[in-house]
Amino acid sequence: MFFRRELPEPPAGHTFDIARHGYASLLTGTRAISGDDAAMVRARDRFLPTGRYAPIRQAVACLAADAVSDQGTVLDIGCGTGYYLAGVLDQLPGARGLGLDTSVRALRSSARGHQRAAAASWDVFRPFPLADRVADVVLDVFAPRNPSEFHRVLRPTGRLIVVRPAQRHLAELRGQLPAMVTIDPAKEQRLHKALDPFFKAADTQRLEYVASLARQEALDLVGITPSARHLNRADLNGDDLLPDQATVSVLATAYRPR
Repeated sequence: MFFRRELPEPPAGHTFDIARHGYASLLTGTRAISGDDAAMVRARDRFLPTGRYAPIRQAVACLAADAVSDQGTVLDIGCGTGYYLAGVLDQLPGARGLGLDTSVRALRSSARGHQRAAAASWDVFRPFPLADRVADVVLDVFAPRNPSEFHRVLRPTGRLIVVRPAQRHLAELRGQLPAMVTIDPAKEQRLHKALDPFFKAADTQRLEYVASLARQEALDLVGITPSARHLNRADLNGDDLLPDQATVSVLATAYRPR
């Protein structure tokens, strides 16, 4: 079973329902306000099927396949629309998956993303509503991290797979749109400091390639990044502001639990 028996007692008269869109609604009380809004989800639903991020999806799937049998359990934290979880499950024909996210809009897509995947609303910064050692793989792809909970829910032989942007990621877009969020040069050091008490890096892959972009694809690519919350329509007006290509540069690491 995925879920802990000791889930907090819901308010009187409330049960943890399956929403009509197919995901389980687990959050009660004060809800997290982060997560994709409707515009960001629409951008994901348009951009990800173009295949521009397919190499990232394939790298995540391969790292997962190296770590787990076909019968494993895959947990995707901050799953968004379920794009990467579905890619892993396609690679592992007997595995099952669960995606957690705060955005109910994204979960509507995630719940439909794969026949062997479930989806539930949850805040990554709270203790996960999951049993100990229930997962063979935990995915964290461009998502917030909770290292102690990752460690608790992973089996001793499992793997945590973390994907994050490298310094050159989307350099052309950031060069044209100064309001875009920059990439902290100390990002790797902070990641290592946070994960090192719980995990040891086993395999790191650097992916870097240039993706061609039509105008709508460039708009949607901006729209799926944290920068979407810092830009307005005026920032994106004018064809000359959006490049017709962008460098995709990410690091993907599989970690072993300590």
